Amino acid sequence: MAEELTLRPATIADHAALHDVYRRASLSNDGDRAALLAAPDALVWEGSELAAGRTLLAEDAGGRVVGFATVVPYGAGLELDDLFVEPDVMRLGVATRLVRALLEDAAAQGFPWIEVTANPHAAEFYASVGFTEVGTVQTRFAPAPRLRAGA
Repeated sequence: MAEELTLRPATIADHAALHDVYRRASLSNDGDRAALLAAPDALVWEGSELAAGRTLLAEDAGGRVVGFATVVPYGAGLELDDLFVEPDVMRLGVATRLVRALLEDAAAQGFPWIEVTANPHAAEFYASVGFTEVGTVQTRFAPAPRLRAGA
């Protein structure tokens, strides 16, 4: 699947599709579902970075939005603020393509690293694309690892 993807900057017109991916992806993890359903505001993706051009989306060969990622400035580097993939295409390379593209773009722009506060169930994925743990932070729902990858 990853080879068939088109990556492009998301636009305001993509907001509804991205919100839907966000919600489905968020609820796909059994370990997170109950807490998220108890806090419905956590299932609303506002898309505040769309106008700034900071969201990269992935479309399949048919033009369906299957994932997206957002980076925002954070200190001397960037923070991966969003990384969500449609549940029916998870583990097929979509997130890997998105993260690698963001890391390449960050390096080209002179950013030394990208950090992320990761859901603990995604730790293996982040390690597979070069992130290493630099600490732990408290999130709204539980402690989570803070990870960094060089751009």
